[in-house]
Amino acid sequence: MNNIKPAEYSDRLYNEDLAALKDKNWNWYNIFAFWMSDVHSVGGYVFAGSLFALGLGSWQVLVSLLVGIVLVNILCNLVARPSQMAGIPYPVACRMSFGIWGANIPAIIRGLIAVAWYGIQTFLASSALSIVLLRFFPGLESLAHSQFLGLSYLGWVGFMTMWVLQAAVFWHGMEAIKRFIDWAGPAVYVVMFALAAWIVWKAGPENISLNLGEVKYSGLESLGMMITAIALVVSYFSGPMLNFGDFSRYGRTMEEVKRGNFWGLPVNFLAFSVVTVIITSGTIPVFGHMITDPIETVSRIDNTTAAVLGAFTFVTATIGINIVANFVSPAFDFSNVAPKHISFRTGGFIAAVASIFITPWNLFNSPEVIHYTLDMLAAFIGPLFGILLVDFYLVRKQEIVVDDLYTESPNGVYWYDKGVNKRAVYALIPAVLIGIAITLSGAKIVADFNWFIGCLLGGVFYSALMSRRPVLAGASA
Repeated sequence: MNNIKPAEYSDRLYNEDLAALKDKNWNWYNIFAFWMSDVHSVGGYVFAGSLFALGLGSWQVLVSLLVGIVLVNILCNLVARPSQMAGIPYPVACRMSFGIWGANIPAIIRGLIAVAWYGIQTFLASSALSIVLLRFFPGLESLAHSQFLGLSYLGWVGFMTMWVLQAAVFWHGMEAIKRFIDWAGPAVYVVMFALAAWIVWKAGPENISLNLGEVKYSGLESLGMMITAIALVVSYFSGPMLNFGDFSRYGRTMEEVKRGNFWGLPVNFLAFSVVTVIITSGTIPVFGHMITDPIETVSRIDNTTAAVLGAFTFVTATIGINIVANFVSPAFDFSNVAPKHISFRTGGFIAAVASIFITPWNLFNSPEVIHYTLDMLAAFIGPLFGILLVDFYLVRKQEIVVDDLYTESPNGVYWYDKGVNKRAVYALIPAVLIGIAITLSGAKIVADFNWFIGCLLGGVFYSALMSRRPVLAGASA
């Protein structure tokens, strides 16, 4: 980046990776490609298909998808602005609301969440890779029957292979990541459309349905399930939404970011979902049962070249989502804790190594564990999102004093009480605890809305607490 560090900036708050960008070179397509990489993964495929198995009619699912993804689009535009405006990553933006040192609280929370998701996505991709390996190398079957720490030896081979491939892309920095996601997302579409055409041809158009399960709900019951589906869509994107500033900071203009969000979210997600359900529906007549894993679907194609190409593309796509959603975020978040000692690369590799030790296959080994994992993460993400938005739009009136984000001066706007805004902490704690309590209570219907509840409570608590304290006026960035 070649930023020259101003004399008043503290080494404890500044390094080249966290610096406010001067050269913003991402256009709308780069943002569009970011969302394609985020959506076009094994996890995204399974999630999209699951919405069509909720017991709703296909048109009701499509309406729910549209409403949910439009909400995500609006929220992403809102959270993108401070980072695009000042050229700062998510943890630095958090210094506005939590204080220059207090920002380490949301940064570490988001970083740890990314570690969990990084491990889970790597595990999902490695499971898919194992299916392909077994098809072409049946002799590896013996490795699938011995385990270490709850994962088979074959699983370890797949997991560590994916781990190394992702690390190799990340090591080359943000420019390499941008180039990677620019082609990874579109490449998946080529395979998806080809796979859909093959499935429809093999199954017959009359055997394709947009309903993947029995339609169980009607009237008010269906309305309630549609609202739940909307909430699930927003919750699914809640992680990338929270730290979207890590990417919007590279946007040339806010208009470019908004355009990329429009094509990458409403347009892209709806198209991907429809193609996904067509493929999944077609697996029933073609293979005799429903297959929700795209890698397993392509591995069953009787053309070896097509199967390998399809599997490679989906594995590549999952590498894309893991890098953009779960590698970049902790890289900035952990760097923020000690900028002088932890660079962007070091922060990313801390996350990558930690993702092995949390044994993510145990976090994703049953529907019940998945449910608790997702709802717990939403309980933390929602309040952080609410506090960030309320601070920037209502408390600060969209003003940022960039220099004060990097100084330890007690006269700085974001100094608060010895570098920590206790009011933000006091708003965060009860909002998170309420979400955790809802999850532990087993009230699944309510827990599906953890992100919304947390976002509202965090924002309201923060607004109420900050209304009692005069805010220093500062020049706009």
